[in-house]
Amino acid sequence: MNSLEVSNLKVWDSRTGKVLVSNSSFQVKQGSCLAIVGESGSGKSLTCRAIMRLNKAGLRQSGDILLGGVNLTKLSEKEMRKKRGKQLCLIVQNGMRAFDPSCVVGVHLKETLAWHFGWSRDDIADRMKKAMESVMLKDPISVMNSYPHQLSGGMLQRVMIALAIVLEPDVVIADEPTTALDTISQFEVIEQFIQLRARMGCSMIFVSHDLAVVKRIADEVLVMKDGEIVESGTTRDIFSLARHEYTRYLVSTKLALNHHFKKIMGGVSLVDN
Repeated sequence: MNSLEVSNLKVWDSRTGKVLVSNSSFQVKQGSCLAIVGESGSGKSLTCRAIMRLNKAGLRQSGDILLGGVNLTKLSEKEMRKKRGKQLCLIVQNGMRAFDPSCVVGVHLKETLAWHFGWSRDDIADRMKKAMESVMLKDPISVMNSYPHQLSGGMLQRVMIALAIVLEPDVVIADEPTTALDTISQFEVIEQFIQLRARMGCSMIFVSHDLAVVKRIADEVLVMKDGEIVESGTTRDIFSLARHEYTRYLVSTKLALNHHFKKIMGGVSLVDN
């Protein structure tokens, strides 16, 4: 059974007519993690934002996106807002951009949860406190009373993961969630994503250019280049039996990061197991 089905997704610039994502089709199986990989500009983030219907105004899209059998492309913006967060949760690359810099983090959390569930402030604070503690955030109340700039990138990513735990969405989309983090924080945040899947049993789209991370977390891999899907398959097949020249290039060059992790983690490999 598939949690999410994308059929013939096309994204283009309405001003220039340039096609940015070309007729992409893929499925995310129930409870599995699909990684979308490729270099910058390959269309990974555009694909994610298209699923959420959050691309910039100048961009247009066509195709079908089914979430639990409901075609998201047919929904009004009001109906789509109800899907975002509660059923389809996006965790962005830079945690700072996910929060209003003029408000403490707790305001965003309370507004989001009150919109979807109508819970009281005390109930929201209690649920968020427990979720934040589960992702190893110390002193959750202090974190919720902090402005985004007062928290590190790793802490902000953990706050978004904690919010996902409370929302319990069907699908979590993580768009390059470790790119802006230092190496140690990357390792810790990836572990939190693995635990998130284990705890919730949710499906996940994990976008990354880092194949070392992908090998650690994904069940299946989609490879994109210049807006097109050039190869897809199980993680094992992509890493050992890649057919496309571009995929083989990514595998041979990007896994070098694993050696770096081994050094700083005292011999612990990010991609073993």
